[in-house]
Formats: sequence, structure tokens, C-alpha cells
Amino acid sequence: MDYQTLHVNSVGKKDSMKKILLVTDAWYPQINGVVRVFEKIMGELEKKGYTFIIISPSLFKTVPLPTYKEIRISLFPKKKIKEILEKEKPDFIHIATEGSLGIATRNLCKKRGLPFTTSYHTRFTDYVHLRLNMISPNTVYKYLGWFHNAAQHTMVNTKSMEDELRQYKITKLVQWPLGVDTGLFIKNEKAKKLKNLKKPIFTYLGRLAIEKNVEDFLRLELPGSKLIIGDGPDKKKLEEKYKKNTFFVGYKQGQDIVDLLSLSDVFVFPSITETFGLVIVEALACSVPVAAYDVQGPKDIITNGFDGFIGPDLGKNALNCLEIKKTHCRETALKYSWENSAECFLRNLVPIK
Repeated sequence: MDYQTLHVNSVGKKDSMKKILLVTDAWYPQINGVVRVFEKIMGELEKKGYTFIIISPSLFKTVPLPTYKEIRISLFPKKKIKEILEKEKPDFIHIATEGSLGIATRNLCKKRGLPFTTSYHTRFTDYVHLRLNMISPNTVYKYLGWFHNAAQHTMVNTKSMEDELRQYKITKLVQWPLGVDTGLFIKNEKAKKLKNLKKPIFTYLGRLAIEKNVEDFLRLELPGSKLIIGDGPDKKKLEEKYKKNTFFVGYKQGQDIVDLLSLSDVFVFPSITETFGLVIVEALACSVPVAAYDVQGPKDIITNGFDGFIGPDLGKNALNCLEIKKTHCRETALKYSWENSAECFLRNLVPIK
């Protein structure tokens, strides 16, 4: 695919619009937090006269990541990235991920003296440990320091994430809060009920992969039903293992997600490896309280007893959420907007002079 087809509504405008070069190892056809965040940021900033040039794995020969075939590793990307830099002459460069595309762009920018920014979306150490446990966390943090400290700014979504990274000498950190589309994510009182789902309905939304810790939720003894929205490498295994009062509906998007959340009584977020947890604020926007562990992401969003419960006992948290006042959840979600997130992202960028 020609990278120019990925400009955001820039036909006939690209010479007059400020250009942001976005480099990401995670992009379509993947559907994950990185993709969804930048889809929203691109939409907001295009309204303000910016256009995005996307460098993604679709431009290169790729091989699947060992243990996670949905993620592709781009091979020998340096030459093409260099050509794009020279042709497009972007006003800003942002590297979203720490994979092969991120490394190649980082090194090119360092060699040419070009300022760039990065962002930290994933608890990289936890993911590597879960999938390649022969690599120590200290080794991963050294790599992250080498990668991110070369940037002028590294954007993080929460104060707790900033505090943690500073402990490992990743220092040029700035905060970048995320958002939620509260126009789309709002409880649909007329959502069509699903047959056989007994109340109360406890719901999970996200990838079905080992790092999401979904089995902690599926193992819980809870009344009513469990609703699992999403796909991923572990879907088939989990479907076969957990059948009692558990319903897997696969990947959904847009209004379909809203309708399913609208049927839910509690949103259960079992992950302990998040930097934010976009689905948390989406659930809250649909007036669904959230049960989670007391870890980064949930603890930066949830106020215990107000819009959800966090703590070491996920099952107890889920049951306690049945008593939460639903209007409190929406109240929390309204604090997060994509417009504000995009403005913050823009302020954090560093122009190429």
C-alpha cells in the first residue's frame, strides 16, 4: 500500500497543512489501543489543519511476531523510511511504538539531528516477560531507556505511569490524557437484549490474549452471566474452557459495542499490564461501573465506591459494583474528551525547524 493513501482527508490540501509523521508498528488490520487512540487523535487534528503521514507495517515485508502472529515485524525498513522523510519533509515526527519501525526511525532521526517525540502505550516489560520470560525486566527497561531518552518528549497517559518510568531513568516524560467519545458511548436504553443472558451481566471488552489476564475474570464464581466482547489468539482456547453462563460474541465495533455495554451491569477489567485502559472510560460513559485491580490504569481513573471498585479481590469488587449509582459513572467519563487529548498531544510535539 502506498503510504500516501493514509493521509487523513488531505487530498488537495497536503501542501498547505502541517504534516505529522506518525511511525507505528501497530496499525490496521490490528485493532488495539494504539490504533484506536491515533484514529481519534488524527480525526481531531485534521479539523485544526494537520495531516498525518503514517509509516506502518503495511509498507514493508513482514514476519509474524513469535507467540503472537497477529503482530507483524517489519523487515529492513530503514531505506523506505529515509525516502519518506526526504520526500515529505514533515513538520513533526512522532514514534508511537518501540518495534522495528520505531527503532529505524529513532536511529535515522538521531543521525540527522531531527527532533522527535515518542509515546509509551504498553507495559512493555510485562508483555515481554509473559511471552519471552527468558528476558529480564531490567534488560527491557534498559532498552526502553535507550529508546525513549533519545526523544525530546515521551508521552504517558497517567501520573502513576510517569512516576514508575522515572524510577528506571526514563526522564523526558510529559503527560498526555486520553479521551472517550461521549456522543457515541452513551447508554442505549433500547438496546436489544441477548437471548439466554441472565442478569446481572458482568462484561469484559478487549483482546483475548495472555497479557490481558482474562482468565482471572472467567474463573470467578459470579451470579448471572459473563459477556466476553473481543477476539484474539486465546479466544478459541477460552471458549472451550469456559462455557457455563459465559457468552463469547467476538469482535464488535461502534454502536454494537455501545449496545452490549448498555445491557451490562458491571464491567470487569482484569488486566494488570495497562498504562491507561481506554475501555474503562468507554464503559463508564455507558453508565457501567468498573471492577478492577488496584494497578496503573484503573487506579488513575476509578474512585473506589463512586464509579467502581478496585482492590485485590476482583470477584468482591465485581459484586460491590452492583450497588454503584450509575450516574456517577457517566460523570467520571465526561472528564475525558478526545478534543482535549488531541490538543495535549499537539502541545507535546516538537517542531522540526
